[in-house]
Amino acid sequence: MNLRRLVVAFVLILGLVAIPTSAPAQSASGSGSTDSATAPSHSTARHVNPGTTYVRPSEGQKFHNYLFDSFGPYAIAEAAIGGGITQATNSPPEWGQGAQGYGQRVGSTFGVALVTTTTRYALAELFREDTIYYRCECTGFFPRLGHAITSTVLSRRGDDGHYFFSFPALAAPYAGSMTAVLGWYPARYEPMDGLRLGTYNLAAEGGKNVLLEFVYGGPHTMLGKIRHKS
Repeated sequence: MNLRRLVVAFVLILGLVAIPTSAPAQSASGSGSTDSATAPSHSTARHVNPGTTYVRPSEGQKFHNYLFDSFGPYAIAEAAIGGGITQATNSPPEWGQGAQGYGQRVGSTFGVALVTTTTRYALAELFREDTIYYRCECTGFFPRLGHAITSTVLSRRGDDGHYFFSFPALAAPYAGSMTAVLGWYPARYEPMDGLRLGTYNLAAEGGKNVLLEFVYGGPHTMLGKIRHKS
């Protein structure tokens, strides 16, 4: 029964991904000159450096970001770390310990992340939103931290890239956890557990944004400063 519900969930998600979008990718003017605008590429992985004029990404660029987020090295690292955490807490206990238990937990973490990313991408296409993470134009720790956290439930819309509350960004973490609960978690787990785990998943998405804001590359981040010194 769980397998049947899992298949249905993935079919629905893949159906959303297949929805064609007729909106052409267009450039947008922002705070700077359109001559210096740069669109995000697949190597940015849901983040764009500050100080660039907003340019709405093309469908190809968004799809490359989706592939990077779903199957790139950070997705694999997230699965390995997440599996280690749940292994340490023995959750769910039915999966036991040892290599087999760890493998199940790594696969589960990867599956939750894949459904989350796929749902966010598919719904963003449906609502014509840009859910790539953009670093804050502001300075100072707390303004940047606030930007990273609030961006968890925000996306950019329109040619000017204005921020707007994002249903895809909010719904995706719950879709990932609910699919796990209904699909491959032990039978004792219920939809309420999916909502509870979805809240944890949403918090984890916020944590990723904080890392993208402060740590991973770019001129205003820790790694960017290290590369600049070296």
